[in-house]
Amino acid sequence: MTTQTHYRTATVNGRKVFYREAGDPAAPTILLLHGLPTSSQMFRDLMPLLADRFHLIAPDYIGFGHSDAPPRDQFAYTFDNLAAHVGGLVDALGLTSYILYMQDYGGPIGFRLFTQRPGETAGFIIQNANAYMEGVGDAPKKALLPLWEKRTPETEKAARAFVGLEATKFHWQVGARDPEAINPDNWILDQALLDRPGTQDYQVDLLEDYKTNVALYPQWQAAFRAHRPKTLIVWGKHDPFFIPPGARAYLNDLPDAKLVWLDAGHFVLDENAGQVAAEIKAVFGARAGSASPADATKPADTTKPAA
Repeated sequence: MTTQTHYRTATVNGRKVFYREAGDPAAPTILLLHGLPTSSQMFRDLMPLLADRFHLIAPDYIGFGHSDAPPRDQFAYTFDNLAAHVGGLVDALGLTSYILYMQDYGGPIGFRLFTQRPGETAGFIIQNANAYMEGVGDAPKKALLPLWEKRTPETEKAARAFVGLEATKFHWQVGARDPEAINPDNWILDQALLDRPGTQDYQVDLLEDYKTNVALYPQWQAAFRAHRPKTLIVWGKHDPFFIPPGARAYLNDLPDAKLVWLDAGHFVLDENAGQVAAEIKAVFGARAGSASPADATKPADTTKPAA
């Protein structure tokens, strides 16, 4: 079976949505949802490692990567709207069952899909994506809480710095075992897109709108308890944005989840793609299409991450 990745587009609500696709469409599907400040390119090394066992779809959200990036006066940059376009891609591709791989922004987008379409979700792979207040680190609190309280040119400053080159590079390198093992193409390509005219304006819109995700945390947590999807948590334990208590908090609502700590930061795949692929195959490879509570037999790793 080929592990070749293909680069495709679909039209959703009149907008071009770019996505990467690999693997056999007859195999169980993993929908890979990227974070900030990047795009589906974050999965470029992981997808070939999984394509022998899974069908993989990794979209770029509207405004990110190679998807359309309309100006903010022509498109409402909210998490509801981004999730609606990912859901539209799911429908356009005829996907009826998929495992959600969620990192950073992929969490609020994926959890919206899950709560809207729980019957389609065959499991979670959660990688530094938050659904609990205890998982929010000091850095995002300092940057975002003033913006959420009142948006002004002054409170926007920290948010704009969050999508500047220094911060983008920091997102990728923080917590890495070997910073020289992190491909500089990551932040150079990401920043080139972030620096397009008007892009940082709508990125600040999304950072402001992130407060809607926090408001939904209780709803998502209730849905976790109600549906108990099979769950693998792979977490970079040195992440200053989404900190380890956020990973452990999932175990309160998903006690059968498997938690794997990685010696990494906010992004993990440059140094840990092989381990992540192996964990995904171990948890979902045998019965990847099953998400019933009876199938969620993997014990949780409740050990604390090393300091």
